Amino acid sequence: MNNNTSKSERTKQFIIENTAVIFNEKGYAGTSLSDLTNATKLTKGSIYGNFANKDEVALAVFDYNFNRVILYLRERILKKENSIDRLLVYPTVYRDFLKIPFFKAGCPILNTSTEADDTHPQLKEKASKALTFWKESIENQIQRGIERKEIKADTNSAEFALVLMSIIEGSIMIAKATSNSNDLKSTMNFLEKLILELKS
Repeated sequence: MNNNTSKSERTKQFIIENTAVIFNEKGYAGTSLSDLTNATKLTKGSIYGNFANKDEVALAVFDYNFNRVILYLRERILKKENSIDRLLVYPTVYRDFLKIPFFKAGCPILNTSTEADDTHPQLKEKASKALTFWKESIENQIQRGIERKEIKADTNSAEFALVLMSIIEGSIMIAKATSNSNDLKSTMNFLEKLILELKS
């Protein structure tokens, strides 16, 4: 029984990992069953033997893609002690966003939010929760900095988190649409200056 369960879980994970880039590139509506079978080299029966439908695969893939982004950022943030340095991880990472292999298709939150706005309520809810989680993470970093007297005491953490996120997501959207990474670099340089102005 346990062997069957673990084999099923391994197959699910295999499907998720091998279709993650496709869903992020093509979106939910643009990804076809043949895309899934081509990417995994599995039959339709194998895929739908592990997932009830394309919706289930898409929801699992969103979690997988979002977790990859979070882990990538967290690993770099936790290497820094000072709160300003931790916030500076964002412009440092996103300045080269388009060069990071699993980011090439864009930000999974932005891609999903744009597509699933009214067409897929479950994906929209996942994207919304992901944005809330990200915003709260930034707010916590700012609050930590205020407590440690590394960030100005009058900094509005919620407002700054929103501005940081908007600059990042907006600049990624522009860079993807224009295929111009220079715009992304310019915007991240500007964000870096904003973060440095928080120093107490």
